Amino acid sequence: MNLKPVVLCADDYAQDAGVSRAVRGLAAAGRLTATSCLVLSPRWREEAAALAPLRGKLDVGLHLDATSPFAALAGHGAGLGAVMARAALRLSRAGEVARWLEPQFDAFERAWGAPPDHVDGHQHVQQFAGIREALLACIARRYASGERPYLRVSRAARGQADAKASVIAAWGAGALTRGARLRAVPVAGPLSGVYDFRGGQERYARLMARWLAGAEAGTLLMCHPAQGLPSASELEDDPIAHARRAEFAHLDSDAFGRQL
Repeated sequence: MNLKPVVLCADDYAQDAGVSRAVRGLAAAGRLTATSCLVLSPRWREEAAALAPLRGKLDVGLHLDATSPFAALAGHGAGLGAVMARAALRLSRAGEVARWLEPQFDAFERAWGAPPDHVDGHQHVQQFAGIREALLACIARRYASGERPYLRVSRAARGQADAKASVIAAWGAGALTRGARLRAVPVAGPLSGVYDFRGGQERYARLMARWLAGAEAGTLLMCHPAQGLPSASELEDDPIAHARRAEFAHLDSDAFGRQL
């Protein structure tokens, strides 16, 4: 058997209890190697404590947030469309971004007791114009000595650049990669796991088989699992609530173990 290393990262840790339970269970079973945390969630401190027994068994990173309901409640968030518009028009200024970006690093470190192993972005905002420059400056300043967090760059894995993945990459993957090299900030491998969140468990299992078969060594494969039935409020706020359950069902299955 020809084995190759990949990073399997579950996004949105601390979004709600179902997401956090799924991440912890899958990590404990050896089905994940990383997770990215929404530190603006009111659950973050308690969920960080619950994750602590898994310290050292997976990378724990910051899921930079400018678009979720948590970001809106924090006073700086907007919908994805508004954030994309500001990026396209180059309206986001470094000082303005730093005022909401730095506190997310602070919140992560206070609860986790260590810097993030990696940084990525909710809905890929880490690579948007205006945000990426402020993020790189923040990492270079905060971690001037010692190991720096690695960055997720949303460039598609080879052979997996469908329309959605290509659009995501076009919003700044190349610019973020170039900026990270200039700042000596490490970057993860190519990104896999992009799809339209449709088709349920059966389709997700087929997609996972294709992603793993085509992944080059070092690929970062993102996923979004959640456990249990979604609440009415979650269904209202989270358009991928049902897809999260389908992902968890496969990631927790014997079939996924055989795929790995």
